[in-house]
Parts: sequence; C-alpha cells; structure tokens
Amino acid sequence: MDKSRARSLGLNAALAVLIADQATKFYVLNTLDLEHAEPVALSPMVDLVLVWNRGISYGLFQQNADLGRYFLILLALGAAIGFGIWLWHSLRLLPAFAIGLIAGGAIGNGIDRIFRGAVVDFVLLHWQEWRWYVFNVADAAIVLGVALLLYDSWLGNGQENVTPPSKDPLS
Repeated sequence: MDKSRARSLGLNAALAVLIADQATKFYVLNTLDLEHAEPVALSPMVDLVLVWNRGISYGLFQQNADLGRYFLILLALGAAIGFGIWLWHSLRLLPAFAIGLIAGGAIGNGIDRIFRGAVVDFVLLHWQEWRWYVFNVADAAIVLGVALLLYDSWLGNGQENVTPPSKDPLS
C-alpha cells in the first residue's frame, strides 16, 4: 500500500474529527447555552447536557488544580505526537484511519483543556433511570479508533501496519 494514501486518510480523519468536535462544542456553548438551561432531549435515549470534565475518560482522576490540568495537556500533546509518528509510518488504510480518529480526538480535547480549562462533554445516553457517561465527538472518535485498531489486530494484519526498519543505518 502507498504510504502517502494512508497518511492522507489519517490526516483527513484527524482534521474532520477536530473540526466536528470543536464546531459541536462551540454550538453547544454559544447557541444552546446548556450551562444555564435544562437538558435538551434529542430522543427518548439521548439528551444534551453540559459537563466540564477536568479528568480523563469517564471523568476519572478529576484535576482541580492547574498542575493536574497542565499534566493532562502534556499527556494529550504527547499522545498526539505519538499517534502522528505511528500514522507517518502506517502502510494500511484501516489503521491509518483509526489513528487519525484517535489523534483528532486527543487534539480536540487538548484544545479544550488549554482554552477552556476542562473538556466540554455534552452527549448523555440513557435508558429510563440508567445513565451512561457524558461524552463529546472527540471521545466518540477515540473509542471508534481504538475499536478499529483492535478489529485490525484481531484480523492479524498488525505485522504489515508499519514500515519495516531500514538496513541502512543512515536512512
């Protein structure tokens, strides 16, 4: 497979996730004003609510101090760089697409931490009294990306995912 096609797909996926994530967060914060309003019911099982997530996934490890926030920003930056390197060496479309989803989500949530102090979560799935955690587009993209990587790994295609090391030590 052509590396440039895989890279292009992954970068486009990351950009699409980043734009969709930030656009939906902007809409929720500036149009719906959920901070001062009741939840908005989209369907019997989906509501829009506002939650400021100062932790990591599922609201774990909440960080109320700036030091914790800066640590999570650095973690998101490191993850984005690591996924960028992985994407750069990716040879196949499915892993490249999955990596792009994860990187775009990590960057989107990192932007929230930098400019808003916390991640904006707003989609609540529920059934009667049962409530799932509140998430956003970036979170959904990260989960889908991880699921696609696991699926690809399950197919046994992981060995051909990256460029083999060069025998020339100078390349």
